[in-house]
Amino acid sequence: MRMLSEDFTRTAIRLDLAGDWQLSSVDNSHALAMELPGDVHSALLKAGVIDDPYVGRNENDVQWVAHKDWVIERTVTVGADDIAGYWYLDLEYLDTVASVFVNDKLVLEAENCFRRYRPDVSKTLVAGENRIRIVLHSSIAEGARRQAEQPFYVPYHPGNSPIANGNMLRKPQCHFGWDWNLAIAPLGVYGEIALCRLEIARIEHVTSKQVWLEDGSVDLVVTLTLFADGPGIVPVHFSLDEDRERLDCAVGKGETRITHVFTMSEPKRWWPAGSGEQHLSRLTVEVPQEQVTRQIGFRTVELLTDKDEAGSRFAFRVNGREIFCKGANWIPADALASRVTREGVEDLLTSAVDANMNMIRVWGGGFYEPDWFYDLCDRLGLMVWQDFMFACNLYPSTPDFLENVAAEVDYQAKRLSSHPSIAVWCGDNELVGALTWFDEPRKDRDRYLVSYDRLNRTIEVALKAALPEAIWWPSSPASGYLDFGDAWHADGSGDMHYWSVWHENKSFDNYRTVRPRFCSEFGFQSYTSMPVIRQFSAEKDLNIASPVIESHQKNVGGNERIAGTMFRYFRFPKDFPAFVYLSQVQQGLAIRTAVDYWRSLKPHCMGTLYWQLNDTWPVASWSSLDYGGSWKAMHYMVRRFFQPVSVAAIPSADGKEIAFSMVNDTAEPVTVELQTFLVSLDGQRTPLAAVAGTCSPDRAATLATIAAFDIPEGDLLFWSFEASNGMRGEGHHVNGTYKALDLKPSGLTLDVAPAGEGAFDVTVKASGLALHVMIEADVAGRYSDNAFDLLAGETKVIRFTPKVPFDAGELPRFSAFDLESCQGKG
Repeated sequence: MRMLSEDFTRTAIRLDLAGDWQLSSVDNSHALAMELPGDVHSALLKAGVIDDPYVGRNENDVQWVAHKDWVIERTVTVGADDIAGYWYLDLEYLDTVASVFVNDKLVLEAENCFRRYRPDVSKTLVAGENRIRIVLHSSIAEGARRQAEQPFYVPYHPGNSPIANGNMLRKPQCHFGWDWNLAIAPLGVYGEIALCRLEIARIEHVTSKQVWLEDGSVDLVVTLTLFADGPGIVPVHFSLDEDRERLDCAVGKGETRITHVFTMSEPKRWWPAGSGEQHLSRLTVEVPQEQVTRQIGFRTVELLTDKDEAGSRFAFRVNGREIFCKGANWIPADALASRVTREGVEDLLTSAVDANMNMIRVWGGGFYEPDWFYDLCDRLGLMVWQDFMFACNLYPSTPDFLENVAAEVDYQAKRLSSHPSIAVWCGDNELVGALTWFDEPRKDRDRYLVSYDRLNRTIEVALKAALPEAIWWPSSPASGYLDFGDAWHADGSGDMHYWSVWHENKSFDNYRTVRPRFCSEFGFQSYTSMPVIRQFSAEKDLNIASPVIESHQKNVGGNERIAGTMFRYFRFPKDFPAFVYLSQVQQGLAIRTAVDYWRSLKPHCMGTLYWQLNDTWPVASWSSLDYGGSWKAMHYMVRRFFQPVSVAAIPSADGKEIAFSMVNDTAEPVTVELQTFLVSLDGQRTPLAAVAGTCSPDRAATLATIAAFDIPEGDLLFWSFEASNGMRGEGHHVNGTYKALDLKPSGLTLDVAPAGEGAFDVTVKASGLALHVMIEADVAGRYSDNAFDLLAGETKVIRFTPKVPFDAGELPRFSAFDLESCQGKG
């Protein structure tokens, strides 16, 4: 303990300020209670001031909220015996431009949602009652004011951001809209909020790096940054699992860095999901009255960009083994921070792993997620591609803006440094492409390119200063370091975003015209599922052209593109639920076409991350998971086509042959036995060919080729396979389009019975050919399988587990969709 001039010991105090505050608008038009952490919109909704912006077209009716300045305030009592010492506020997430007052004295002007603020309030506190007031300034007004102060206009994407000038603020860019999010510019206080008194020193940062030695041991180098208000001696305990050591450290006023090294002689390694176990150690750093804990996973990660005959590689090597990355892009778990829960996020991330994913990309238009998010990724084995939070706009490069960004990068990089899940840090999302999107940079590219480079270089320099060992990638997509060319269709190097099938309305076959080294974005939309649609719409709204349904489609032309593609491949759906079902089936077919082909190119291609995993609210989008976490048809397909050992049918460019590609993502060779057969339109099967072959570890190879003319007109090609490691699967291929098939009635029937522990068994039977069978309940839950095929006379039992348990004796209501029953007959 540090002794003061008086004969007493000053101990640390942390007063948690979470809970009830008072919210009011600066113009005094509204006053109500608010719970922190939280956002203003959620408080207004709870008080009945606004209706739920997710329902109907209510988004339009709440636009006024973001135009106002808001005040959040409360009092806190500090005892006379405690008032001495160094006091500070601890504010983890302020969203975004905020003025903080203590007893009417300004203690902080905040302007970055991605920085932690700890202002000194020692001189403003009094013994007794203290009033803390946080003024949240309108992001809309602030964005306009800051744009006007720029030395030249900095354009933003109006299609993504109907609320203007969000690029002026260090705030989640999707708060201003996006083509999957509502545009309400929420504001609030998130994360921890506390009033604290210092005891000698507090912990500012705990970072760690791993130094691997030739004998296979590893040094874990832990760097502790302490902040003190004056000189003193601080007892510090460093613990790694059962190894605990104490140091008495001298500190001075300001920051002091202390380094401690643990040596692990035989570390158990952390592996991505599907490649090994996720062994984790527990690192704890303690000072009096405070401790920080980090999860440590011992592993090595490299990004391989060496030259080859096609250009240069883009592959991740983990623990000496190249890993094919399978996954999706992550956006914020909810449009309103108050609605995000750890349980909900864990369910989403678990769904990713359950679908055989090993990587997610935290996209650059949302948040750097909280520590517990990355803890979940560590435990689940999900590698993280971490974008810095810049997306699809151009940004200022004035000194004050860059200084703010550098502080943001320093804080976030140090905060997240120890997570084994983080594989790469990427400078931004699509900012190089954005240089070609606006008139201003098209007319004066040099100015805007230099401005971009200043920002990008600031991020890189700050990252390397905070974490010298971090893997850095300048932008996504990018062809390479200091390469500012078009990476969107570059087959030879870097990562690719391939959007021609969706945005240019090209056929699914077009995915097979490109050969990415790593595709970090590609996607196709579908409607969200009927149980979710019924949460925000009435029966009268169930039409894709109704105002409510259109208001839940944020991509311009999205509904027309879904419909146009549907009519390219399918017959007109018989009703709205059939429209929704077919949209989800075609979404899965689109992404499967890309993934099957790109995986067959392994090791030329070493990663596919589709857009996107999740939704922020109920909306038509590219997600494979509904808002709330239920699996769309596509996610069940993803689980199959991301399987570590899989077989896919890939037609040749001229359509004359169908090649069966086998892919092996495991570290051992596998023998694959393939059975192919023909299926008639009434669901009868005829054996065609059987073949077996061996696939080397971490490779893809062609197992067999079938001539297209061997498939009679009107028949479908089906197959099933089994690998020597026990993995198996099945699928079908159609020569031409589904709409050309005169399908016979499938005769689907369902029988439901309780299965114990709150689950239900749904027995599905078909009397004819049933393609893409989708079972749907009127409540949320998980199915053991879905979006599957049945031949004539086949039966399948599906286990359904409701998200919320049912009362004894009650049964959910189930319905079944398949291709034949959903197509119009007239």
